[in-house]
Amino acid sequence: MTKQELLKDPIIHIDIKKHNVVPMIDEMNEMAFQARNLARAASIFNMMQEEKECGVFLTLAGSLISAGLKQVVTDLVQHNMVDCIVSTGANIVDQDFFEALGFKHYKGSQFVNDNSLRELMIDRIYDTYIDEEDLRKCDDTIGIIANSLAHRPYSSREFIIEMGKYLDENNQYAESRKNSIVWNCYKKGIPIFVPAFSDCSAGFGLVHHQYHNPDSHVSIDSAKDFLEITKLKIANPETGIFMIGGGVPKNFVQDIVVATEILGLDCPMHKYAVQITVADERDGALSGSTLKEACSWGKVDVVNEQMVFAEATIAMPLIAGYAYHKGAHKHRSEKRFNDILDKVTTLA
Repeated sequence: MTKQELLKDPIIHIDIKKHNVVPMIDEMNEMAFQARNLARAASIFNMMQEEKECGVFLTLAGSLISAGLKQVVTDLVQHNMVDCIVSTGANIVDQDFFEALGFKHYKGSQFVNDNSLRELMIDRIYDTYIDEEDLRKCDDTIGIIANSLAHRPYSSREFIIEMGKYLDENNQYAESRKNSIVWNCYKKGIPIFVPAFSDCSAGFGLVHHQYHNPDSHVSIDSAKDFLEITKLKIANPETGIFMIGGGVPKNFVQDIVVATEILGLDCPMHKYAVQITVADERDGALSGSTLKEACSWGKVDVVNEQMVFAEATIAMPLIAGYAYHKGAHKHRSEKRFNDILDKVTTLA
């Protein structure tokens, strides 16, 4: 098959606003196994919406945006249902920013000759295809943004703000940016942290930038990331976390509670916590470690926590859709955490 034949059916992002899942999930609460766990998780995420002072952190790990979950995240952002995002670089740069530039992910097949895909410069994520030539343009755009900035260390949050600004100032992206997480967070003042920022397309763009500017260049300061997100916990002590997958984003947002203790401050554990994962806890790895285990580290209160052992493309729209249609978010206002952090940076 030709490249054109393989890249013809784009991934369509599911719209939780179209499907009122509340009655179904309420009935799932009377079932067993992961159905009941999911129903309880949906209830806890809804509690976060009901509590106006609760700062809601969303973490993203795994290939989520390419799989059709971009609109779910964007809806949470647009309706003030999350106040901060911590993510892998792939979701934010290779997938969301990539689509904001006008590119697409395509439906494919896992039953394919990968050598043939390589020859056609098509990258595969299970049953999804990406045009490698388009991805290179995304890499180049990150380099262009880096070249336009003052040469100093940036937190990933600060650099992603510049990505949002780039989309906002270039009208050629007026249509493709509408449902972008990066652009919508830029407009709403919602911080996006990517603790492992170089582990994605951003890394290629920054490598190119630093290679050609060896003596003075833009760099990413991971300690500044940690300090900034810790400052958010200090500014807004009441917090909840909605975790999709595990890995670095999960640990990063949980560790801010411990960081406040090290600073000699008395901030409470995360009051609410929900995690969707397919990882197993038996190997001791973080992605599958239970939220009860996190309590032993002083990170998560065990009163309102729930693990859901399910695949994200199935479970996330249900939990997010439940809270959306319950409507508690209508009484939440923008927290604009970016404004808080930028003010602190300016004063410093």
